[in-house]
Amino acid sequence: MIHASARIPLAFISSAVCCCSLLASCSKKDHAKPGSSQGTSTQTDEDSLKYLMYRIMQVTFADGGRDKSSSLPTYYWYDQVPSLNPFSTSYKDADALLDAMIGYPVNPTTGGNIDRYSFLDRTGQVSDEIQNGVVDATFSGIDNTGSLGMEATYAVDNNGKSHIVVLYADKNSPAGKLGINRGWEILAINGDTSVSYDGPDGTNVTNASNAIYGTSAVKFRFLTPDNKTVEYTVSPAEYKVNPILFDTVYTWNAKKIGYFVFYTFSSTYDNTGKATLTKQLLDQEFNKLKSAGISDLIVDLRYNGGGSVLTAEYLDSAMAPASAAGQLMYQYYYNDKLTKQTSLLGLESKVYFPGGGGLNLDNVFFIVSRSTASASELTINNLKPYMQVKLVGDTTFGKPVGFIDFEISDYDSTGTSHHLADLYAIDFETKNSRGEGGYFEGIPPDADAIDYVHYAWGDLQDDNLHQIQNYLQYGSFSRTGTERLSGSRLANPIPGSIPSRRFKGMVNYQLSKKINALMGAKVR
Repeated sequence: MIHASARIPLAFISSAVCCCSLLASCSKKDHAKPGSSQGTSTQTDEDSLKYLMYRIMQVTFADGGRDKSSSLPTYYWYDQVPSLNPFSTSYKDADALLDAMIGYPVNPTTGGNIDRYSFLDRTGQVSDEIQNGVVDATFSGIDNTGSLGMEATYAVDNNGKSHIVVLYADKNSPAGKLGINRGWEILAINGDTSVSYDGPDGTNVTNASNAIYGTSAVKFRFLTPDNKTVEYTVSPAEYKVNPILFDTVYTWNAKKIGYFVFYTFSSTYDNTGKATLTKQLLDQEFNKLKSAGISDLIVDLRYNGGGSVLTAEYLDSAMAPASAAGQLMYQYYYNDKLTKQTSLLGLESKVYFPGGGGLNLDNVFFIVSRSTASASELTINNLKPYMQVKLVGDTTFGKPVGFIDFEISDYDSTGTSHHLADLYAIDFETKNSRGEGGYFEGIPPDADAIDYVHYAWGDLQDDNLHQIQNYLQYGSFSRTGTERLSGSRLANPIPGSIPSRRFKGMVNYQLSKKINALMGAKVR
């Protein structure tokens, strides 16, 4: 990560002290400590965070000395944001300043706000989970807690009654190790059966959300898909991410069809360059699919909010035909000032397929939803010029832009560095080899499908799988079992009923490392 660090004296606020060379990051020495002769005092950590965040996004993360044309703002839409005073009392904290800044860029198509993505991570959770594949003690923002490792939602039955249903659980998580899985209904939380949906700010919804994402052990009573009532006490813990929730191979019309559910793009390599568990599991998965001799592949990304671009590149290479080897996979686009310095800064411009995956697929189907975002969309978009790609489900989230991560730190009077936050502000846009991108409103599916959340993974009564099966057997998407589907107990999740706290986006940690290597900055 890029470290921009300083405690800012009041005397230096108006002078906008910069780093002294193009390839030097902001650090402790960049801002002199106030002496007694200056009659100044030191700003708070939050003031430092506001100043440095604003400077990285809007002014420069490294300075060209007196040549102001060499300033290097990193924010993709920096030119749409007016000059702001980061120390204004209008911004109670850095999050408020960031909210103000990202409110300016406009979507030229809709006229509305385009940046619904940028954020500050004050715990380092995103880097730990996405780059290193570890859900650690900072997952919930409080030390020594970990996570239950499951996601849930409210859904409504045919009689209009609401239910809380588990969407998925990581196999390595506390919930996953207990066997808790998709389609399990929560009947009671710590003995309280008042769990029905009562609005986004309702007591029941708040209690459910706090229990699922909380920091303490929780006793759940579940109704399983086979109508058994079970109780488990689930305690938060650390675990290594297993992004593959389920996999199988179907035989339809004597053809082998591969299927796997992928819920996060945790990186294939960690911050030290070592292969992660994600890399090992993906290697095993694609070796299994190749050995099975599949002709078509279904990749379920319906709840995948994205993650590392390295993992998107892995998936694309594994699925692409042999003819894609050496061809352009996708392109990066930066703001005008970074674009002029891409070579000097080591910023990636184009990514090529290292080779085809050797699966020789006739079709690849992606199951998608409004929760399918960023690195997931990148994966889909990159393959479209090279093979038959079909989407089933709902329109995706819409995020063709991504992050380079900046870690912002501060120094106390002893010279000790203290982490303030990781800045994830939009730094680049991506397009495929045909120049296609810009899907800020999402990528529409080829066939709409209903997400019946009570069906277990792989159940062919799942409307998404049902339609793909029809396509492969009869040549078109359709519902041939409408009476079966219409009688289903739980339909689509209530959007945002239990807001997911999972990351949505795509991060290029390798770009951060390249820049840091040039700057000589520390990389976490």
